[in-house]
Amino acid sequence: MNWILLITAGLLEVAWAYGLKQSNGFTKPLISFFTILTMAASFYCLSVALKSLPLSLAYAVWVGIGVIGSAIIGMTLLSEGVNLLKIASLLLIALGIIGLKLAN
Repeated sequence: MNWILLITAGLLEVAWAYGLKQSNGFTKPLISFFTILTMAASFYCLSVALKSLPLSLAYAVWVGIGVIGSAIIGMTLLSEGVNLLKIASLLLIALGIIGLKLAN
């Protein structure tokens, strides 16, 4: 159950990061509300997952989902460009998280 909460927290992090971009500095009320709501939900899910998961692993997974997911959103929805170095860097982040999991 805690892994489901952690993955949910990471996906919510992607949602609020995208919301931050779309809110234009919190000048769009509806998107700003969505962003704040998803931030709170993400932190709540993370905090519950941390009750039984190691901090180093849980935080790395949460941030990793956020980084990789945000990069994918940027490349696909925001036309931020795709290149080999960007893809390789995201794979290295994923490998680092897998390494932390294997070390725990």
